[in-house]
Parts: sequence; structure tokens; C-alpha cells
Amino acid sequence: SIDERVNKYMWFGTTKVFDRFHFIFEDTPAGMVWAHIYPYSDEGSTFIVEMAPGTWRELGLDATEHESFPPGVSDELALARCQELFAGHLDGHPLVGNNSKWLVFPTIKCERWHHGNVVLMGDAIHTAHYSVGSGTKLAMEDAISLAGHLARGGPIEEAFAAYEADRRPAVDSLQRAAKASLEWFEGADRYRHMEPEQFAFSLLTRSQRVTYDNLRLRDPGYMEAVDRWYAASDHGCPVEVGPEVPPMFHPFQLRDLVLENRIVVSPMDQYSAGEDGVPNEWHLVHLGSRAVGGAGLVMTEMVCVTPQGRISPGDTGMWSDEQEVAWKRIVDFVHTHTKAKIGLQLGHSGRKGSTKRMWEGDTDPLDEGNWEIIAPSPIPYRPDSQVPREMTRRDMDEVRDAFVAAAERGKRAGFDLLELHYAHGYLMSSFLTPLANRRTDGYGGSLENRMRYPLEVVDAVRDVWDGPLSVRISATDWVPGGFDGDDAVALARALKEHGVDIVDVSTGQTSIDARPEYGRLYQTPFSDRIRHEVGIPTMTVGGVSSIDDVHNILVAGRADLCLLARPHLVDPYWTLNAAIDLGYTGHHFPKQYLSGLNARRRPQEPIPPDVFRR
Repeated sequence: SIDERVNKYMWFGTTKVFDRFHFIFEDTPAGMVWAHIYPYSDEGSTFIVEMAPGTWRELGLDATEHESFPPGVSDELALARCQELFAGHLDGHPLVGNNSKWLVFPTIKCERWHHGNVVLMGDAIHTAHYSVGSGTKLAMEDAISLAGHLARGGPIEEAFAAYEADRRPAVDSLQRAAKASLEWFEGADRYRHMEPEQFAFSLLTRSQRVTYDNLRLRDPGYMEAVDRWYAASDHGCPVEVGPEVPPMFHPFQLRDLVLENRIVVSPMDQYSAGEDGVPNEWHLVHLGSRAVGGAGLVMTEMVCVTPQGRISPGDTGMWSDEQEVAWKRIVDFVHTHTKAKIGLQLGHSGRKGSTKRMWEGDTDPLDEGNWEIIAPSPIPYRPDSQVPREMTRRDMDEVRDAFVAAAERGKRAGFDLLELHYAHGYLMSSFLTPLANRRTDGYGGSLENRMRYPLEVVDAVRDVWDGPLSVRISATDWVPGGFDGDDAVALARALKEHGVDIVDVSTGQTSIDARPEYGRLYQTPFSDRIRHEVGIPTMTVGGVSSIDDVHNILVAGRADLCLLARPHLVDPYWTLNAAIDLGYTGHHFPKQYLSGLNARRRPQEPIPPDVFRR
């Protein structure tokens, strides 16, 4: 595949010798223009000029767009203009053209690396954006690996296959890093408002391979300055903190709600209620233990607003008095015995309802006892899923009113924050994505129409809930032609206008055709974009697992809160353990557990899995 990206760039040389890799950013009325610069000899440097396509056009650099330059001939108009833009950094030295023309970067990936007696290496099978500077390294490592496998003898096809198996994991990893770096530069204009300290940190950590901890090892003095800046900056912290406080332990305020730290236990369905939807001892212990474990905010699973809106027979609800009383018991425990706050996530399963519990078959239809499901359009989630009934206006009114009633119950139960679940292919998410919404009335078609009903529900809930309000969204369907990052920005902007305080940014799970690009912090770029382009606080989730991950996200301004899901399943005390790991004593620790502060379990070498099978 060849993915041609959008930014315009041009290669030059210069007789000025830069002593190391430099990035220079020039702000113009048309947008930022920047240069990637590195020395190639004692007599000169490579000088790559890059900018967004809109900036390129506004600066008049598209004047030669349709000209055809012979091989070896450079675009002299562009050369002169770029030299003018960066004159303040060239100290009188010229830019030197060498077949210099405007290009867009192609990200190349190959499904197969060899065929018959033909084998490919380097840029022929994989490209990595020049901002990570690894193209030549990749090609050389390919050659070394291929030569080694050929030298061992044997059938040539086996050598080629071994070469590909050896190199592909490393190539895939570096291409993911290069893509993250490339996309940072594609969105560089959104960071124009940043203070220099945060801009520099965001730039340095853009690929996720250089991190907060890694920079501390490389340059402790620099990171001490970053910590001082972060402590003094305006980042939603309602109290004065010193640079000795790790970023994850800075409090955060939404309306009148103050969280003790930036760690959130992500909503995770437990599928452990009875048919009545009443939360039980499992939910009390599950949520209570994670609140005791030090997280600033603990979120419930998706609590369903109607019996019809359940995912499975094991889902909890908030449509009855009995459910409200049971939830209040859990809320009271969290408030009485911990410093955590607790949030209620409300949702309706839509076309993903009437299915088995996750461990019985994720999204599999029930064998018996199915109930009618509803959706914006009669499109099943899977080919073998139940076909939902298309919602009428009466259905929409009833579901809206059910959200309102559940929000009122949540308020009486004492929840600190309310979140509406508009992600992962459930009812509201299905209205938003064109993959599931094929309506021909005012609630289908354009994005504006598809947002209309979800925003009606936000408005109705906002009328009865005066506390912090969050909405979880899927920022992309991961399907061509589906809901995408541009749509997510438009949705977040609308949510802000309708009184939402923070956006919980997830992705996918809206279509079985999705092809997510999994990896560490793989959803964080969507949070980053929404936070800066819309100007609304965000939560990020997905592939966040370490203290370093959290600090990287917070200091770079990619999110305000970090949600950890699976890490909290195996370690309810993740936040308390993080405080111990950091040697930070300023965080609340349950007095009942103080004697365990110095009793961490010792490292254990992994035991071969077959030992206990003997």
C-alpha cells in the first residue's frame, strides 16, 4: 500500500553547518513553516522545509504546482521563498537546490517482501518519515539480515522467508513510531498556542519512543526545568503544587469537582448483575477496591437506562428504585472510606444488545430469551446478529426521557460525575456513524443530522444534571467512509457548545469491518487533537499502562486525565503502587494499609508455564 500524506515538503542543502539535528519553526500569518536540519558533512547540512497544504497555498508556493521541471532542475521560486522565510537562521548562507521540488511523503508498506527469486529491501518495501531519520538504517539492517540468512545456505525461498520474519516486527514498530511523528507534524499548527516549554516537550515525545523518563535519563537538567514549568502552568490544577509533585498526582478540577490525581479507573462492564439489573456485592468490591487503590476517579460500567438497553442479561441498570438504592450504597462506601470520586456512565446498547456475557461469546446473540432491540436503522451489528427495529420519534422520546430519569437517580445516589456513553457502537454511537445510520429523515445523512438526536439527549440531561458532564466518543470507526477524526472534532465542538465539560476519547468497536491500529497509547492522538483544536478538557484511554505513559500524556498536553482499564483489573492499587514506585509520600494512603508500605512483593523470575501442569 502507498499512503500519500498531505503535508508539502522540499529537500535543500545549505552551506551552513548545523552541529546537530535541529528543528526550526517559523510562524507566519498563513500558519507555521518548519525545517528539519542535520549536518551531512563538515561543509554543509541537509535542510528540509515542510508545511501544511493550506499554508503552502496561502504563501503562494503553489504557483509552480502545475509546472513540469526536468530532472535535476529545482523549483527556484520555492527555493528563494524558503530562503527568505529562514534567513534569520542561515546567517547569510544560501539554500542549495538539488532536484528540489515540492513533494508529499508516501508511507509504503508491503504485504509480501519476496516472490520467486526476487526480494525487496529498504524503501521498496517500507518507508519511515524523515522526521525520525531511520530510512537508511532500516535499509542497512535489511541488507545485513538478508545477507546473514543467505549465507547459511539452503533453499533461497526459506532464506527470504526467514529474512522477512526476522525484520518485519522491528520494521512495523519503527513505522508506527514514524507515523506518530509524521502525524504530529501534520497537526503542528494546532500547537501554535502552546508555551515554548510544552511545545518542545510535545515535539520531543511525538513518536512515543522518547518519553518523560527517557528524557530524564538523557538530560536531568532539562526535565527539572520541565517539571518546574508544568507545576506553575495552567493545566486544570486548582491548588498550588511544587515541581517535586509528579504530574500524575496534580489535582484536577471540573466545575466544583476536584480530583486528587489524574488517574481514572476506566468503565469496564462486569456482566455480573442479575436479570433485575441491580448492582451487587461484586460491584461494591470491584469499584470499592479500586477507589481504595488510590485512583482519583472511579467510573462505573455502562449502566443501562432501560431493560431493553442492556447489552446482556448481566448488565446493571438505573431504571428502578432498587437499583438506585444499591448504587447509593456503593457511592457512600467510596465517599466514606476513600478520597476517590465516583462517576456514573449511562448508556443504551442499541443494536449491540440482547447478547451473551463477554466470556460466553463477545457480541454473540443469546441462544434464547432475546428481547427486541432498536437502532437508528435496521442494520445488524454482525451478519448473525438480531436485526434491530428502526427507531420512531416516539422511541427517541422514550429513550431520551430514560436518560433523564437515570441522570436524576444518579444525582440522588450521590455520584460526582456523569458520563454519557456515545462510543463503541451502542445506541448513540450508532446515530453518529454513517455505517449504522442510514436514516432519510432529519436524523440521518449529514454529520449535523446524525448528531441531532445525541445532542438532544445531552441537552435534556444537562437540564437536570448540574455537575460535571462527560461524553465518551469513538473518535474514528477505523473504517474508510466511516466516522473519522474530522467528525470527532466537529462532534466535540458541538458537545462543548451544549454544556459538556470533558470528552472521554476512545475509538472503534462500531463495525466488524474495523481495522484498528493498535499499539501503546494508540488512541491518545485523537484526544490530543480534540483537546487543542476544540479547547475542551479530554480523557484518554487505550494502551495506557505505565507511570511514564501517564506523565508523557499529561506534560505534553495530550489529555487532562488518563484512563486505565486492564491494568486496574490485575492491580486495583495501581495508583498507590505508583506513588511507592516514585517515592512520593504526598498521596493519601489508607491508614489500614500503612504497615504494607515497605512490604512490596519481590521480583520473581517467570516460571515456565508447564511447571504447574506436571
